[in-house]
Amino acid sequence: MKIVTSLSFQGQCREAFEFYAQVLGGKISAAYPYGEGPPDGPPMDPKYKDWLMHAWLDVADQAIMGADMPPEFAPNIDKPKNGFDVTFHTDDPTEARRVFDALSEGGQIGMPFAETFWSKGYGSFTDKFGIPWMINTVSNEG
Repeated sequence: MKIVTSLSFQGQCREAFEFYAQVLGGKISAAYPYGEGPPDGPPMDPKYKDWLMHAWLDVADQAIMGADMPPEFAPNIDKPKNGFDVTFHTDDPTEARRVFDALSEGGQIGMPFAETFWSKGYGSFTDKFGIPWMINTVSNEG
């Protein structure tokens, strides 16, 4: 079994997934634009033909799904994402810092990356695509 987070975008899904793949060392194994959808699918405004209806990013044995959501399908797509974070865990504080610095570039930092009482390195931010993240160094103690 695998639980996979699906992220919604407003035309930036391809750019975001290429960025995530580069930073996280992953591979995009699916990227299907609306314009290549079945002709009997729901009616779609032609301006969305290059937006992705489905994307899949493999990172080691984990994955993230994504799609661009036209406002007709997701009326609140323009609102800030709330109630979840994509989380990245590693036992290497240097790798955690690298991922934090790269993914948070151009975004908004919530908690700067630093040592905490539970972690040798933790930080949170909303990336330049509006996706909230937490980066955590997993302690090998206790």
